[in-house]
Formats: sequence, C-alpha cells, structure tokens
Amino acid sequence: MNKPTAKLRPTKNSSRKPVSVPSEKKAKEEAVTQVESINNEFPLSDSPESEPVEANKETLNAEPQTLPTPPLSIAQTYLGGDLDLVADFTIEAREHIASIEKGLLTLEHHPDDKDAIHSVFRAFHSIKGLAGFLGLDQIQARTHEVETLLDGVRNGKHSLSSTLVDVVLHSTDYLSRSLRALDQSIGGEQVPLPALDIVLLGRVRDLQQGKITDTPASLTGGSGASSPPADASRARGVEASRVKVDTHKLDALVEMVGELVVAQSLLRHDERLKHDANAIIAHKVSHMARITSEVQQITMSMRMVPIGQLFQKTARLARDLSRKSGKSVDFQTSGEDTELDRNIVEELADPLVHMIRNSMDHGLEIPAERLKSGKNPTGKVGLRAAHQAGVIVVEVFDDGRGLDAQKIRARAIERGIISEGSEHTEEELYNLIFVPGFSTASEVTDVSGRGVGMDVVKRHIERLRGRIEIRSTLGQGTTFLLKLPLTLAIIDGLIVGVGGQRYILPIVAVKEMFRPSRDSLTSIEGTKEMVRLRDLVLPVVRLSERFNLAPSSHGLEESLLIITETESRQFCLVVDELVGRQEVVIKSLGELFGNVPGVAGGAILGDGQVGLILDPAGVFETQAREVLEEPVLV
Repeated sequence: MNKPTAKLRPTKNSSRKPVSVPSEKKAKEEAVTQVESINNEFPLSDSPESEPVEANKETLNAEPQTLPTPPLSIAQTYLGGDLDLVADFTIEAREHIASIEKGLLTLEHHPDDKDAIHSVFRAFHSIKGLAGFLGLDQIQARTHEVETLLDGVRNGKHSLSSTLVDVVLHSTDYLSRSLRALDQSIGGEQVPLPALDIVLLGRVRDLQQGKITDTPASLTGGSGASSPPADASRARGVEASRVKVDTHKLDALVEMVGELVVAQSLLRHDERLKHDANAIIAHKVSHMARITSEVQQITMSMRMVPIGQLFQKTARLARDLSRKSGKSVDFQTSGEDTELDRNIVEELADPLVHMIRNSMDHGLEIPAERLKSGKNPTGKVGLRAAHQAGVIVVEVFDDGRGLDAQKIRARAIERGIISEGSEHTEEELYNLIFVPGFSTASEVTDVSGRGVGMDVVKRHIERLRGRIEIRSTLGQGTTFLLKLPLTLAIIDGLIVGVGGQRYILPIVAVKEMFRPSRDSLTSIEGTKEMVRLRDLVLPVVRLSERFNLAPSSHGLEESLLIITETESRQFCLVVDELVGRQEVVIKSLGELFGNVPGVAGGAILGDGQVGLILDPAGVFETQAREVLEEPVLV
C-alpha cells in the first residue's frame, strides 16, 4: 500500500505557542485500548460460511451507541502540540471528504466507474495516513476500517450497494464532526474528539465479512449526479496547477488594488492634466488606466470560486432526504463551473439548503401519486447556474406539484394577509410564500412545513443584493431563479445628486425613473405624499429630508423620481438629478458609522469625492415608517 501524500508543512518556529502535553502517552494508550475493545466486540472472521442478512435501515439510522471516550484535546493527540500542522490537516481532510462525497454520489448512478472508487479509496487512505502521522488514533482507526471495505470493492470482493454507500457516508459524517472538534481545540477549547460509534463500526465489519446483502446501488431510487463522471486525470492536472493562498492576504490584495484604481481615477480626472496639451503624457496616463483596469479584473477573479462545490453539498442533502422520505429522486446539476465571489458562495449555502428541503418535501409527490398523474415515479430536483446580463442566475427546480395560486390565496385570506375582495396576479400570490410564518403545508414534518424557511431565503438573497423570481405551473413543477451579483466587492450603481451631494443607489433595486406630472400627485391625510403611476399609487420618500439637505428643486414635478424595490415593497425615491452610472469599489465606514440606517457603505468616485452607498430598505423604513408599506392597487 502506497504511503499517503501529505501537504502538511513543518513549522518548527510556529507563531503559535506549543501546548504542553503532560498526559499524552496515557491518553494514547487509552485510545488504543478503546479500539481494541471494539475489535473484540466485532471480530473479523475469515469464515465464508457466515449467513448473509438483509440490510436493516432502522439499525443504521438508529441513535449512535458509543463507548466512553477519554477527553482527548489537540495537545494530547498530537506529539508536540503543533497547532499549525493540525490546522493544515483539517483543511486537507475537508478537501478529501468533499472528494469522497462527490465520488459516492457518482457511484450510485455509475457503479462501474473504476476511477470514482479509486478516488474514494485514495481519499480515505490519505486521511488515515495523515491522522496516524499526527497521532489521531480514533480517526485513523475509523478510516482504516472503511479503507479496508473500499479495498474489497476495488478488488471485486464486495459489490457496491446502497447500504455500503450509506455506511461510508455516515463515516464521513463522523470525520466531519471530528474536524469540527479539532477546529474548536485549535481555538483554545478543550473539546474531545467524538466517540467511535460501535454500531456503525459494526456495520462496516459486517459488510467486510459479507454478512449484509442489499440491492446494487444502480438499482435503487437514490439521488445522485446524473451527469457522466468527470475525467480523473484532467481533475488532477487542474489541482496540480493551483496554489493555496490565505484568504486574508487575498482580501488585502483586493483592497490595495481598489486603492490603486481610485488613485488612477484621481490622476485621470486631474484638471491640470486635462488642460495639458502634451500628447505623450496623455498617452501614458491612458496606458496606465488600461493596465490598472486589467489588474483589477484579474484580482477580482482571484476571489471567484466555482459554485460546483456548493452544488455537491446539496446533492448529498437531496440523497439523504430521498432515502428518508422514500421518494425516488434524480438530482440534476449543470453550470458547476460558473464562478462567483467566494463570500456569496458561503452565504448562499443556507438558502439553497432551505429550498432543496422545500422542493423535496412540498414539491415532489410520492411515487404512487406521480404514477397516478402519469408522471415518471422518479422525480427531478436540481440546480442550474449561468451568467446572464452581468449577473449570476441560480435556478432551483423540480417537476413536482407546482404552486397552487388559489390555495395560497385562500391561506393568505385565512391569515389576514390579504383581503377577500382584493385582486392579485399569480406572481403576487406566489410571492406570499416569502411572508414570515406562511405555509400551505397541511402537516408539519421534521423537514419543513413550519413556514420558517422561505422568508429566511429572501432575506439572505436581498442581503447579497440579489432578488428571487418564481415560475411555476400547477402539476408540472416550480423553478426559483436567484439573481445575484458577481461579487460583493464592487457595486453597479446610479449616481444621484441631492442638495449638492452625491449618493450611489444600487442599480439592482431600481425599477424605473420618471418625472411626474402635476395631476399624478396626491396625498393621504394631507401630509403623506403619494404619486400615481399607471395602476399603482406609490409612497414618496424625499432623500433630502432623510439627510437634512436643502434640495435644488422643491416641487415633485421638478424632481426626478426613482421607483425603488426592496423586500417586495415599492416606493419612489426623490432626487434632484441623475449624474450617471458607475461601478464602484465598496468601502466600509468602520465601526463608528457602520450602522447608520439607510447607508450600506461608501465609495470614492472618479473625481476623488466620497459618495455614500444607499441601502433602499433602510431609507424607506427610516423616512416612511408610517407611509403605506405596500402599493395600493386601484
């Protein structure tokens, strides 16, 4: 067996202070004793006459039965207590776990894919070797048992089954819990490693001995990636061409490049250079502007990561829910190579989890119901990502029941959200599912039905400066479109002028701009200004009043009105003029001004002046708290 390839870097002069290890030898002896006790309880038998038994899903999913575990801290499990090495181990182990889950989900649909089974085996082998090097005996013992099982699959001794995939995935869950414990210990907490689950370990041993039989993985209704497996050699080539960089260094580089862009812009707008007729200097300034722009684009691309890693996590979730609910699911993904800001990818994880759970529980029917409707008993749930008009569009789709607009309307009337006589379009009724606590589920399950999921999704997406659209056909399925910016570091905005000051309004919140006529203006109770536009009456918010400025135009008919949308509400923002449109680098205002209502940050404009970036939701809530919160249909 080949030795594992370790990327761990020795750090003799670590910046972290080594932790003392007074009882390390004793702790390691106790850990070894624990593993030996499990070996005695579940001995490996070479007898081929062991009677096979059917896989018991209830036993596998039962509460873990564990043996007492000595409190093993990082200092006790690693010789020398070098926390830098342990931190590197957790990073690399997580990469291996991601590779394992991707390979297993591929094998469920392509059980003959030798490259996938070799990849899963090598990942466990590498984790085992690194854990042994660090003295993490419990992790080494678990990975050794699973590695032995996978070696039997590689050699044709064992067949790949859904039960085997379940057991291996449960083993990766144990590894993930162990890594979280290691992270906490690195942070200074005395957290023991999770105890070995003797029931799960016993299942691994039973599979090794052939005591468990099950349907081959390809014949089950499990969920997995339906696309063909990727070429392993190409993936290894891509991995070899990459280098790991600390994210703090990357953020600092992006910040400095942003400063460089600002400095270049100041130079380009300098009045003395504008009046200088020297063509050579003008050419050099133009050349520097072009290079600076290219450097900014390359630097921003370094923050981009493929969304595929997030899709892979949701594929595992869909598979587990499929097994739990008894629904047969074909989980499909496309556009995994689409790149967006790593901060957006991290923030997008929770919304996608909510939406996949909602699609699996509410959207998809049970196989018998699908057959009765003339559908394939295996439902489709999936994710798609693509670039579209300067934004990233992530689609969450299913071919299930679809949204019932009339059922949503009836529930909204029952809860008093809308009046019985009001008229609404299907799109408006669909958007009611984002109201906190709203749910049309007839019963609450441990997966969904409490009405606490979709409102969380909407808040997350709007915090990322994105928006959600819904397309649904009753009886055919639903698609949610999440439209997100490419990055959070740069914002595309409209520069507006009010009272001699300039502000930046995110263009994603802008619906329309117009100058009102006198007969379109009205008021409520003589004080609350409103404007009529086609079939809507919208509240008016004067930006000059929000920031105590003297506007250059006092009458609304002389001002520019911008229809702004936030959190499913529309209002008209009153400004003096539209200066232009510009992409600006977002700057934090610091702790002192970080929580000013209506202000999301700042940016340095092309002439060197500072402009505040507006938060439309904050502007509306602060200035128009008592104005109608939704447009009045007329």
